Amino acid sequence: TFNTLLLGFKEAGHAQALDLFYHDAVLRGFVPDAVSYCVRMDAYCKKGRFLDALQLLDEMRKRENCKPTLQVFTTLIYGAGIVRDAARARLLFDEMEQCGVTPDRGAHNALMGAYVRARDLQSGMALMSEMEQKGFGLDDVTYNTMLCGFQRAGDLEGIWKIYSKMIGSGFMPRTRTTMLLMKVFCENGRPDLGLELWDYLIGKGCVPHRHALDVLVTGLCCRDVVGEAYRCFRELVEMGMAPTERAFRVLEGFLKKKREFGKIDEIRQMMKATQLEEHQAEEEAA
Repeated sequence: TFNTLLLGFKEAGHAQALDLFYHDAVLRGFVPDAVSYCVRMDAYCKKGRFLDALQLLDEMRKRENCKPTLQVFTTLIYGAGIVRDAARARLLFDEMEQCGVTPDRGAHNALMGAYVRARDLQSGMALMSEMEQKGFGLDDVTYNTMLCGFQRAGDLEGIWKIYSKMIGSGFMPRTRTTMLLMKVFCENGRPDLGLELWDYLIGKGCVPHRHALDVLVTGLCCRDVVGEAYRCFRELVEMGMAPTERAFRVLEGFLKKKREFGKIDEIRQMMKATQLEEHQAEEEAA
């Protein structure tokens, strides 16, 4: 119950109230455990008070039956990343193993995040290889973290490497990663890669987010690949999703320029049908 209350203060962002409540409880005889410490560390880290969180680790070590856990180390590694102290993050990661705590994928991802925040993308890539050697499957956090790092650095070649690795392994990215890639490809004059990603997702039976269609339709039409933009629009509708008004207007405008009036009528009918279905679904829900 006590730890639940601490968690409530932390989630609300009230670090000072959390401290007051904690110290008052300790004076009344409460004995904190690893979870109590971890909640306080997380609260400090999110406020950028990494050194305060580290002091709690020292305090833990002095207590009997209160050894630092995997969650404690992962939280501190994440905190080191927030203050861009990648060297300290690596020390904590290595210390974890020395203490007999085996790092999981989450701990590796936290360290990778620290490298990326410190703009040490080379170490991030090395860690990714290390994860694969240890048999950890790379997840969306892993891929997204490195992609964000390369995006901030304006390193399109780095993004291509991560993208190729992801597609080559058959991984299914989450929406945020799909959107990041689609924007990077289309905003840098490579809607062909955006189309490749779209076809990959469709081939896996995934329904891409409709905002991914917005970006792709605009990118393809601006490169005069209107036929493929029309195909993607139709595919989304056939999978039961309603395209946005923006995607419709962009595609309609370019089809007019090409005098593709038959296709214009088709996409208008598609929009009417999907809007009607959405309206009926709303009425049924009400």
